[in-house]
Amino acid sequence: MLGAITGDIIGSIYERKNIKTTEFELFSPRCCFTDDSVLTIALADVILNDRNYADVMREYYRRYPKAGYGGMFHQWAKHPNAEAYNSWGNGAAMRISPVGYAFDTLEEVLKKAVKYTEITHNHPEGIKGACATASAIFLARTGRRKQDIKNYIVTNFGYDLERTCDDIRPTYRFNASSQGTVPEAIVAFLDATDFEHAIRLAVSLGGDCDTLTCITGGIAQAFYGGVPEIIAEKSLSILDEQLRMVTVEFIKKYDA
Repeated sequence: MLGAITGDIIGSIYERKNIKTTEFELFSPRCCFTDDSVLTIALADVILNDRNYADVMREYYRRYPKAGYGGMFHQWAKHPNAEAYNSWGNGAAMRISPVGYAFDTLEEVLKKAVKYTEITHNHPEGIKGACATASAIFLARTGRRKQDIKNYIVTNFGYDLERTCDDIRPTYRFNASSQGTVPEAIVAFLDATDFEHAIRLAVSLGGDCDTLTCITGGIAQAFYGGVPEIIAEKSLSILDEQLRMVTVEFIKKYDA
């Protein structure tokens, strides 16, 4: 989970100002956590404390109302009885990483990913993106090779993972859809040689940068066995105390 938060923080300043290069200061002074981290940590809170995710998301929304949520989520979060809004956006995939760490079988991971996604993103593409992300994290943390992860995602979700970052980068633009973000994030993970390289590749693609990098970071952490200590410490220092407490508790329980 900390990998996803790290990706969000590092990518936060490039969402509207893509840079298309891997050469950049890893943590700019302007880096901050966004809705990606807030809702990821809200899900960690739910899993840790067996709480209702809809209630907790609205609670975190009230606590961090200006974190950068999408317009449809704003409307959903403001109304306690609002129903899912059939979203195919990438917001479900960005927040799902705790599921990939907290459950013991792939079947349970997929079941929980659907449960926590369809509260808002009940469109098939929204659900598919979250399930693909959570399953990639589970497979990575349980020792599968990159080729095995790639084969599973292609077979079960139909994403095009034959491209490389160099193929994607020249024409890729802002895309808030799940189907236009999750495959690119997975390609950045597949192309990388280590955790930091994965983050740099994801940033270099552009697009909805903080969300794409959040998804990549969650998978890369699982595959490479953690976030490098100096990067992890910096990410935790950027969170406020409440978010940091939940994150640290989840890391201690699930090694995430």
